[in-house]
Amino acid sequence: MKSIETRKSERGPAFWKIVGAGASFQAGSSAVDSATVVASLVNHLTGSVYAVGAASAVLRLGWLTTQLVVGFLAQRATRRMPYYIVGAFGRASCLAIIAVLLALTEDGGGIWVATGFLIMWTVYAFVSGIVAVPYNDIVARSIPSQSRSRMLAWRFFGGGIMALGIAAIVHYLLATGPVLSAYAWIFALASTLMFVSSVGFVSAGEPPVPLRDEKDVSAQSFHAYLHGGWETLKSDSRFRIFLYTQWLAGATLIALPFYVVAAMAGGLALTDIGVLLGAQTAGSLISNALWGYLGDRYGKLRLLQAVGLVRIAAPMGMLAILASSSFINAALLWSYAALFFIIGALVNGMTIGYLGFLMEISPEARRPAYSAYFNTFASPAALLPLVGAAIADILTLEAVFATAMIASLVQLYLLIRLNRWELN
Repeated sequence: MKSIETRKSERGPAFWKIVGAGASFQAGSSAVDSATVVASLVNHLTGSVYAVGAASAVLRLGWLTTQLVVGFLAQRATRRMPYYIVGAFGRASCLAIIAVLLALTEDGGGIWVATGFLIMWTVYAFVSGIVAVPYNDIVARSIPSQSRSRMLAWRFFGGGIMALGIAAIVHYLLATGPVLSAYAWIFALASTLMFVSSVGFVSAGEPPVPLRDEKDVSAQSFHAYLHGGWETLKSDSRFRIFLYTQWLAGATLIALPFYVVAAMAGGLALTDIGVLLGAQTAGSLISNALWGYLGDRYGKLRLLQAVGLVRIAAPMGMLAILASSSFINAALLWSYAALFFIIGALVNGMTIGYLGFLMEISPEARRPAYSAYFNTFASPAALLPLVGAAIADILTLEAVFATAMIASLVQLYLLIRLNRWELN
């Protein structure tokens, strides 16, 4: 059992500053959640399932693909915090520009507003990707492995408390004001919270960078760095199999931006988005204790397996709602609220499990490179929401959720088998 002194050293000022910064980011991120707020805004501006899918896809794609170059530069640098500063303050600025764009637009907008939003949202996505590599590396050097899941759980818990207030504000704005004006205030609030988050994380400081291994190819040319990624994929079995599960995770996420589209097509109003966001936030908030305990007590892989079960439940729940014709309006709203509660728990568990396991399998001296390699190899899966849009357009929304459920089952099988296979 750990001594009180050991626990205090693990949860010093840096621990709580990182938690606070993450909570503020989490709250800001909830205000521009791609599955609720952004999906409903894009649907309002365009009425196109392809545009909704593209907004979700580009967020993930931009976040992943930027990391290949940032990982190369950060691996060679003696400090990684400057890269975090560029990405963190840059993404907050992008949201501020979107807020101004929407504030200057009359309700109804037009094609130029939809185009302007999607362009700035794309810039936001790619600038956000700059943050991932330095954040993972700095956090891993600042927080011991046995405390990381709880750190992430505290981050999501604090962010969830704040996000409940955000959900209430979103509901009030959409229910009382002009639509685009309401969205402008929402994006302005998100931008402010992300600026606060950026300042908080920078104030936590950065531990010394470990000495580089002379065999570390990422300290050489960019060509050698890219070759190192391919060699890592071939030689590290844990890395490779975890990547397969992430591709399948992307397949299950094809449905994520379409839950709110299906809900609105099923009879919910735009003003109900705040209720769904609140339910999603509550699911995220309440699940924190479970995810944090599982990750630190039983390991990151066991946490991923538990999240895999919840991943199956979300599309199953949506299919059950769509298959029923007996709901009255009030019951319909609360049925969707229960579904979004599950989605909140799922998204939260996915993030905690993914970050924790990736930090666990990455060698300390090569963590920036490993993070960049992994996320770059995983990036093609980010385009799958566009596949979901095509399935919804050509077939039905039910087919999107059925596809997600099948992918979830295969992914859970791989996660269960992962700790049984010989990892060479």
